[in-house]
Amino acid sequence: MTTTRRFNADDLFKFNNVNLDFYTETYNIPFYFEYLAVWPEYFYSVDTPHDGTVMGYIMGKVEGDMERKKWHGHVTALTVAPEYRRLGLAKKLMFLLEEITEKIHKAYFVDLFVRCSNRVAIGMYEKLGYTTYRRVLGYYSGKNSEDGLDMRKATGLDPERKSMIPLGRDIHPEELDFTL
Repeated sequence: MTTTRRFNADDLFKFNNVNLDFYTETYNIPFYFEYLAVWPEYFYSVDTPHDGTVMGYIMGKVEGDMERKKWHGHVTALTVAPEYRRLGLAKKLMFLLEEITEKIHKAYFVDLFVRCSNRVAIGMYEKLGYTTYRRVLGYYSGKNSEDGLDMRKATGLDPERKSMIPLGRDIHPEELDFTL
């Protein structure tokens, strides 16, 4: 049994057990606060019922261009602590974000970026209906730099799934906004 609830500022002091994973992107405190302030409906935590330990969380946002049908939900971070993986928590959080994207924001698709080396996550996203839209060369920078995959899943507002048609070529990070 778990508790799913809105993430709050105090959780920033309780989620190190989740964030200390190689594949989890860790951001600075003002970044998390911006998401909490601007897109609180996209920031959720899953906790243990007995002591409130953060088992995992998701944070996202809505962005894009409504007129060009590029209005979409974006998964900024999804992570589950290693000891709580394979319990369906990531799937539960993804479904929640997808529902918010379609029902509240009336967006056409959900997208996310994932490291090319994170085969487990890529497999999970594919099982959830996501496809690779494009490969972004050098998307992840720093000590562990590598390419990222931009994966997408259409919502019910895109019944022909046009938003999921692959771009057909690799891009560089500076091209992201122009190839949306």
